[in-house]
Amino acid sequence: MMLDLFGGFGEKGRTSLAVSSGNDRILLDIGIKVGASGAEYYPALNGSIADIDALLVSHAHEDHIGALSWLLSRGYVGPIFMTAETRDEAPAALAGYADPNDLKQFPFPKDRVELFEPGDTLESGNLSIRTGRSGHVVGGAWFAVDDGESRVAYSADVVPDSNVFVMDTIPQCDLLVLDASYGADPVPGAARAREISRWVAKHPQGCLLPTPLSGRSLELIAALPGPFAIHAGMRSSLEAQIGATASLLPGVSEFLLRRLQDAADWTDADPLPSLPLLADDGMGEAGPSSRLLPRADQAGFPVLLTGHLPSGSPGDLLHKAGRADWVRMPTHPTLSGNVEIWERAGRPMALGHSCAADLLDDLKSHIPPLRTQCRTGQRITVPEARKP
Repeated sequence: MMLDLFGGFGEKGRTSLAVSSGNDRILLDIGIKVGASGAEYYPALNGSIADIDALLVSHAHEDHIGALSWLLSRGYVGPIFMTAETRDEAPAALAGYADPNDLKQFPFPKDRVELFEPGDTLESGNLSIRTGRSGHVVGGAWFAVDDGESRVAYSADVVPDSNVFVMDTIPQCDLLVLDASYGADPVPGAARAREISRWVAKHPQGCLLPTPLSGRSLELIAALPGPFAIHAGMRSSLEAQIGATASLLPGVSEFLLRRLQDAADWTDADPLPSLPLLADDGMGEAGPSSRLLPRADQAGFPVLLTGHLPSGSPGDLLHKAGRADWVRMPTHPTLSGNVEIWERAGRPMALGHSCAADLLDDLKSHIPPLRTQCRTGQRITVPEARKP
């Protein structure tokens, strides 16, 4: 079994990798890299796209699906597997991050999507692909690919200790591709949620919280200490996410629905509210927050950023200028979570995706078989991954 690392290794963004065994070959995720340009914006696919038998998409965040129209424009004609929630959220991600010309010629191909539910086992040639809930977003999934001799588990984006979402246990495997987004950050999500709650409580005059439409928005709603507002365009998506009870921890759906029903709707025509305001996306690159960040900055309206800030993104520039605060709301594994995932998987050889090289070195001190030198563009032979 072979792995081709097409994006997200030694870097954050454009997450994509292929798994091959004999004549069978599948592609896992097809993301873009926010802040990059030209070829570096897209996965570094090499070889013939015609060799790809199937594409499996873990969830609809731009760094995992944003290059779908680009892939289609280059001739991919095979099946596309995703959950119903990912299918429903994908058009918004492509609208914000796909090349406009690619998107015009190759809009989201809803009729080509083959649906699965986390927990299903998929088949592509000789490859058997187990799936499970990711704990990251509603409908998010991890993949464990088996050819009868070796098994590779690709976490995609996961949250083992979410206060909102359920994550299923990744099975034992020969090679584990970890979500290393935070390196060896030891601070658990509950502590960060309390820090965010305290920050919001100190800004009773109102504040802006840019957030991805899916995933982190529900984590923030659970963490906010009092009344809040949402951009009105988010409501239907948030209601649908809360209604997907199979992805949520017991009792969380009812709690979040009550909170959302009490939330005020806000539109671009309204004055900035005297409430915490959630607006997508989390970086200010697209969606309502791309308009709200400059407006908040001009008005001196407090801004709290809570996720990844690609270099040069509007959120990053505002934070570097000292005009926005930042407290990470963990929507990826912190140190204890990744160590637990690795131990439950049988302490196999591991790669880390979505992580800068220097942070991988920190994580290796806790996960000794982590291969920190693997980079986008390389090929990995799975049996060799067991060697020192």
